[in-house]
Amino acid sequence: MTSRSPAKARTIRAEPDQYGIGRNLTASILRLSRHAAALCFLSAAVFIAMTAMEFFYFRRLSGGLSSLDMRVLGFTPDEGMAWLTALGRRGGEIILVWHYLTFDLLFPALLSVTLISLILATGRRLKNFRVLPGQLQSIFALILVLPYTLADYAQNIAVARLLSDFLSANPDSLSFASALIVTKFTLFAIPVIVIAAFWLAGQKHQP
Repeated sequence: MTSRSPAKARTIRAEPDQYGIGRNLTASILRLSRHAAALCFLSAAVFIAMTAMEFFYFRRLSGGLSSLDMRVLGFTPDEGMAWLTALGRRGGEIILVWHYLTFDLLFPALLSVTLISLILATGRRLKNFRVLPGQLQSIFALILVLPYTLADYAQNIAVARLLSDFLSANPDSLSFASALIVTKFTLFAIPVIVIAAFWLAGQKHQP
């Protein structure tokens, strides 16, 4: 009598959830609106600390000259070189460590998350925005904020390179850093204007 080995059950590979990651990301972004107040407080606290460092420490190192990334309208190559020269090697290293490798490593990301939370929080006060699918709401907020985030970090890298290597400072590199600073502030203004517009529209629709 021959015995048959039991037939092996067909194994089916578990397919990765193609949409699970996207759903989780969307849910995480949408949840930011609940923490808008806390994020605003934290961003304001970091900004105040950075501003205090600028006025009470960094400007003493540079002989009263404002840091490059505080110049909303940019700067000329001569103005940039004057700031670097006034700082010297020691001053440049101090600002590099205590600003670009500490506070400004965190602040653009923190501010970006805060802006996203405010866009969602103010937008949801409007019926036309509230009825949009959650994914569209999160994509809209990301599209408004991410360009600023990338420009801010690109500007930080450009200025940090000037501080870490004075030999790299030339009219072209200084002009490029200046253009990035102007671009950063311009792109930052876009989500701020949208948040203000959403808030004002929400105020009008309140009974």
